[in-house]
Amino acid sequence: MSVAKPLPHDAAALHVTGQARYVDDVPVPANCLSVAFGLSTVARGRIASMDLSAVRAAPGVVAVLTAGDLPGANDVSPSIHDEPLLAEAEVFYLGQPVFAVIAESHLAARKAAQLGEVTYEELPALLTIEDALAADSRFEGGPITWSKGDVAAALAAAPHRIEGSVAVGGQEHFYLEGQAALALPQEGGDMVVHSSTQHPTEIQHKVAEALGVPMHAVRVEVRRMGGGFGGKESQGNALACICAVAARVTGRPCRMRYDRDDDFVITGKRHDFRIDYTAGFDGEGRLTGVDFVQYARCGWAQDLSLPVADRAMLHADNAYLLPAARITSHRLKTNTQSATAFRGFGGPQGMVGIEAVMDRVAFELGRDPLEVRRGNFYRGMESAGGPAPAAIVSRTNGATTAAPRDISDQKKDGPAPVTTGTHRDMASRGSMGAVDEAPEGAGAAPDGAQTTPYHMAVEDFVLHEMVDALVETSDYAARRAKVAEWNEANALLKRGLALTPVKFGISFTLTHLNQAGALVHVYQDGSIHMNHGGTEMGQGLFQKVAQVAASRFGVPLASVKITATDTGKVPNTSATAASSGSDLNGMAVKAACDEIRGRMAEFLAAEHQTEAAQVRFADGQVEVGGASYSFAEAVQKCYVGRVSLSATGFYKTPKVNWDRVQGRGRPFFYFAYGAAVTEVAVDTLTGEYRLLRTDILHDAGASLNPAIDIGQVEGGYVQGVGWLTTEELVWDGKGRLTTHAPSTYKIPACSDRPDVFNVALWDKGRNREDTIYRSKAVGEPPLMLGISALAAIWDAVSACGPGYHDLSAPATPEKVLAAIERVRG
Repeated sequence: MSVAKPLPHDAAALHVTGQARYVDDVPVPANCLSVAFGLSTVARGRIASMDLSAVRAAPGVVAVLTAGDLPGANDVSPSIHDEPLLAEAEVFYLGQPVFAVIAESHLAARKAAQLGEVTYEELPALLTIEDALAADSRFEGGPITWSKGDVAAALAAAPHRIEGSVAVGGQEHFYLEGQAALALPQEGGDMVVHSSTQHPTEIQHKVAEALGVPMHAVRVEVRRMGGGFGGKESQGNALACICAVAARVTGRPCRMRYDRDDDFVITGKRHDFRIDYTAGFDGEGRLTGVDFVQYARCGWAQDLSLPVADRAMLHADNAYLLPAARITSHRLKTNTQSATAFRGFGGPQGMVGIEAVMDRVAFELGRDPLEVRRGNFYRGMESAGGPAPAAIVSRTNGATTAAPRDISDQKKDGPAPVTTGTHRDMASRGSMGAVDEAPEGAGAAPDGAQTTPYHMAVEDFVLHEMVDALVETSDYAARRAKVAEWNEANALLKRGLALTPVKFGISFTLTHLNQAGALVHVYQDGSIHMNHGGTEMGQGLFQKVAQVAASRFGVPLASVKITATDTGKVPNTSATAASSGSDLNGMAVKAACDEIRGRMAEFLAAEHQTEAAQVRFADGQVEVGGASYSFAEAVQKCYVGRVSLSATGFYKTPKVNWDRVQGRGRPFFYFAYGAAVTEVAVDTLTGEYRLLRTDILHDAGASLNPAIDIGQVEGGYVQGVGWLTTEELVWDGKGRLTTHAPSTYKIPACSDRPDVFNVALWDKGRNREDTIYRSKAVGEPPLMLGISALAAIWDAVSACGPGYHDLSAPATPEKVLAAIERVRG
């Protein structure tokens, strides 16, 4: 079996030697041109005049394009067609593309783009959440509210009540490979596009619109990205479209890549939020009612803001059973970059809100925040038969260990049944009616179910057991006492310790996106060619899915060829997003492999006068009727016997349904869980801090590849910590992004990781739902483990005095120092 093995990334050797080919490395014809954008210099204004004569006269310039020169649709929006490729009469943020330069080289195009003389009739710009609220500038026409139970009554009757607010900053994706595209014109007006994108079909669709041709005239290929994190779900549209248009206009290949500064200035970031809360609770810290108001700054165009804001609402409970809850969401339109998808897709922002409430409740009652968190958990649910036994897989300070996992259920050779059938979470708004639910210990809903604020039953909650295990392995209780002793004895350096949980829903909330296709060929020599709709951005998706293919045929992984994602091979793909890449594409590849394997089994069984169910594929051999053939020999026999050795596979996620208008349904197939303990030290004189130790226990189900999954957990945690601590986006009063380069925007470096970093996959991990080999998604959930670092800083600051810290994110040293002063009062 190839699954469940801690194998290295398929391109690891290529990455470390620099041989991995990205879009800008693709060999191009000698006559290839480069494209660059001329950008707006005001955040809001009408274009009064545009003199591009100096641009056209610049060395190496072949052509200059404005909106009026475009042959097709002037739109690159993934949603409501409100995002022009090139500005027309008005500009809506500082950095918006106004014209495009096509030149003989990348440098010539960029230099020429600086020579455009554009004058604007400047208009008042809305830059902040407060600006947008004052102007009633928003998407969807008004706020959206979902509720459960009688919130007003619960708050009024609560023994204790708090009100507060927490801000959560945005985040730059900072993928190592910037945005890039290459368009190669073909005969008959066709176009081949290489794009660094998480959504090849979206690129195909938008390029076809830009050229005014059917989608069959555009083929998009993606071999790999150097990171995406959601920033390449929709942000690559502009580059691909302008390159295709430039190639059509000039008849020559055209390519484009953003300089890092331009990438910062042009592209969208994670949505920044302000979350106001009112919460009622009892003397034990158990919540009786919560009222959240979420304000999301969406930027100038809608992009994916509606589903991002929806998911923030969907994760406002995190791991906690809220008997009565009201969540109101404002999606605010501002004259800043159009905020877009980012790892977690709104979920992290929603979780920070409820974790701030838990921290505040603990402060008010003088209790350990972990006690308050555990007391509010959803009730644990016993699974039928219990989880499959497994051995823990962990990494401590870089060393990976793995013991054999019991995957007997994965070794059945017969094809498993596969569900078949026919952008991102978009729908119209609405509110839902209230349904009462009693808190834990005070009676349950009539059917015994415990439900989220959006009325989905939580049936797979495992955090009680996981947190118990993590408390023990991290020595939480003893360290809690030592932190208290340290803080009592030390005035200048304070320590903080926090354990926070994660419950993250897995699926696209726009139901029809939960589908995937695959194409598998078995050649007559026994080698296997595999293609699917997922994209590889460093997360190891291709290796995991190849392991699935190898396991279905019982052959070594080396027999499977991993090939580029190609819209000409697998059509109508969903974005590789929502942590669904392995779930969807793994099942689609499994379906294709099982179809071919079934045909082979039927043919070989007939030859040997036995049943197809008795044919066994394992260890590179095919056993049938007492005979044993190598896989290659069996394939050759089937080829000679005229058996089709090629198949498509299709998968659609079962059980999911979501009515956004009513705010009801089952938006997620299952939940992924995790917990992290982080210890920090804070310098009270400067506000600076260090991460001393982090212990993580994460549930990846029956992991397809423990080594890759542990790497995802480590990386997700560090990225989450960066978002909540050092990564600060700053705009000036004119709407200019001032933190637009590594010199002014601080992402975590290797030296910022915890000194002690212990990461383990839960030893009882196994998905209750029928996912690929009972694995769980591990792309986005680990990012929210980083909230434990913010909570640990809260804990350390709280040790400085009697007041409440009221510390928002990012918790930069300056903000930490101000919080210390507040605490000291």
